[in-house]
Amino acid sequence: MTRRIILLLSGILLLLILIIAGNTWRHASRQIPVTPAPMLSLDENALSGRLAGALRIKTISAGDGQTAQEEFRQLHQHMATSFPLIHRQLQREVIGGHSLLYRWEGSDPNAQPVLLMAHQDVVPIAPGTEARWEQPPFAGIVKDGMIWGRGAWDDKGNLFAIMEAVERLLADGYKPHRTIYLAFGHDEEVGGLQGAKVIAQLLESRHLQFAFILDEGMLVTEGILKGLKPAAALIGVAEKGYASVHLSLDATPGHSSMPPQKTAIGMMSTALNQLEQQQLPANIRGVALDMFQTIAPEMDGVNRVLLSNLWLFGPLVQSQLEKAGSTNAILRTTTALTTIHAGNKDNVLPGHIDATVNFRTLPGDTQASMIEHIRKTVGNDALHITALPGNSEPSQVAASDSAAYQTLNRTVREVFADTIVAPGLMLGATDSRHFEKLSQHIFKFSPVRATSDDLPRFHGTNERISVKNYVEMIRFYHQLLINSSKSSMEQEKTK
Repeated sequence: MTRRIILLLSGILLLLILIIAGNTWRHASRQIPVTPAPMLSLDENALSGRLAGALRIKTISAGDGQTAQEEFRQLHQHMATSFPLIHRQLQREVIGGHSLLYRWEGSDPNAQPVLLMAHQDVVPIAPGTEARWEQPPFAGIVKDGMIWGRGAWDDKGNLFAIMEAVERLLADGYKPHRTIYLAFGHDEEVGGLQGAKVIAQLLESRHLQFAFILDEGMLVTEGILKGLKPAAALIGVAEKGYASVHLSLDATPGHSSMPPQKTAIGMMSTALNQLEQQQLPANIRGVALDMFQTIAPEMDGVNRVLLSNLWLFGPLVQSQLEKAGSTNAILRTTTALTTIHAGNKDNVLPGHIDATVNFRTLPGDTQASMIEHIRKTVGNDALHITALPGNSEPSQVAASDSAAYQTLNRTVREVFADTIVAPGLMLGATDSRHFEKLSQHIFKFSPVRATSDDLPRFHGTNERISVKNYVEMIRFYHQLLINSSKSSMEQEKTK
């Protein structure tokens, strides 16, 4: 009997191994074979100088809605001087005070246009950190192969790379098949309500629909995904929603020498602890599943086996992903306790307490479902729950099997040699969320190379971009505009 059980278990184990091996082998690469895009003859000193000049202009967005008006005028003048062909041949509109909208007429008025986005504003330097910068944050210095300054990544690098690409195409006499729009908001860092949102409303009033929209977003990461040797370009096909919820409680104020059994601070602390401990469930599904299935065939060793057999190893993989904040955030709607205010004296019980909880919602969750989650989790009718203004729902998910995504995918691989391309979920908010009605194909991707050491530079200290990478960015947008026209003509030939 024991021998039969051992043989049976051995047979089951062998069968399981064969199934795992078969699944791993069957998960073939999804990467598009491409021929590298031709190199462009570019004056690196000149283009670096133009971006550096933009970084010297302090177009800082302020939370009170005020903007540095003179600085934006200086930036617009710098753009006009730097890109004379664009400002002679493209239609230009100033919207919402300082946002810019350009239109490059295509040869076919019936082809859906494309829209490239970036933003002009930057975040301020954190007080007290100025001395930590290797180069002054607004000096716009080019040194040691790097272009230094606030906005080099976010987002003047993208803005000027787009302009450089269009200027080059105009100089070469290129005529796009599709009409091309360029939209550059001026207040993205404080919500985009006066810039991108107004541009979107204007384009909607003109009854426009775009073949695709590309805004800033995910990056070309190097050495960040464990088990993946090549660089990985993650194209954001969706972005999480933003739902900040205000919580408040009222209680009887009094002297701290005679406290009641339940105080305002105690009840709020209990509520916040419950929300932090009972977060919404995580799951490898949707965009996350699509991403892992795409990169699985490119992984090394055990990582490839695990990701190719999520039907078996899913719980193990998920438990590991949940341990890191960056990967946990792609699996669930996250809960972050961000502000709390109560009391003004050490011997007085406060009669009122306020707190804020920020949820970043996965596609499928909503602000309404977050409020319901709070009610069920806390179970305290004394807690007042209000969604704050400025919230946004998760974006729609752009299909990764569409012609628009494949055009973007192909362009990345043509410019960034040997890079793995996969769909991803954008964790932060971008201006593109205001354009949901204008296209089913909205992508969030920045052709910026980044290692784990670079990530703290985003909104942080020593923001910079290499001259070599900046040239790649220009080549990327140049090739994308060419490929967009090619794909439209090929589609029309098949009709």
